[in-house]
Amino acid sequence: MSQNKVTFGLEKVHIAYLNTTTPTPTWDTPIPIPGAVRFSPEPQGEETTFYADNGPYWTYTSNNGYNAELEMANIPDQVLAELLGWEIDANGMLVETTDGEPKEFALLGQILGDKKNRRFVYYRCKASRPSKEHSTRAESVEPATETLNIRILPIEINGKNIVRGVLELNDTNQAIYDNFFSTVTVPGATAGV
Repeated sequence: MSQNKVTFGLEKVHIAYLNTTTPTPTWDTPIPIPGAVRFSPEPQGEETTFYADNGPYWTYTSNNGYNAELEMANIPDQVLAELLGWEIDANGMLVETTDGEPKEFALLGQILGDKKNRRFVYYRCKASRPSKEHSTRAESVEPATETLNIRILPIEINGKNIVRGVLELNDTNQAIYDNFFSTVTVPGATAGV
């Protein structure tokens, strides 16, 4: 249970590519991407209500993950190329191809709290091409940002369909908390795993 009254701020955004060659999900080592501006996940799913005896009798809410926007100061070309299946040619030019196959990845980050910071991981993400606005420089300089649209889907881990995990430091999880950005932490993980 969180000890915070409020949370604010976004930092320490990382991505870790999902390995699709193994039967159990595993991820590559998380890669830091500096310059986090905004992350806004919107829940996806519907509530179904069954009526009987002249009223709502039973309800079911589906969890289909999230649609999200991740706004960054700048997304490195190497990351964009791998995320979206694009190429970097021999001259270092980022080449957007129409047949690129996007890679799935985990998205990790940290939200600051008034008492303790909260670390999060969304386990199965897929990005689409980023939007970026360019405008002329005026009296003051305002940096342009890039926004990735991300589809966050459930993934099966240890027999459960999960979407995300959120971790706040407590008396028993110091090792997992400290190691959070070194590896993708799955539910029930122990230190060193």
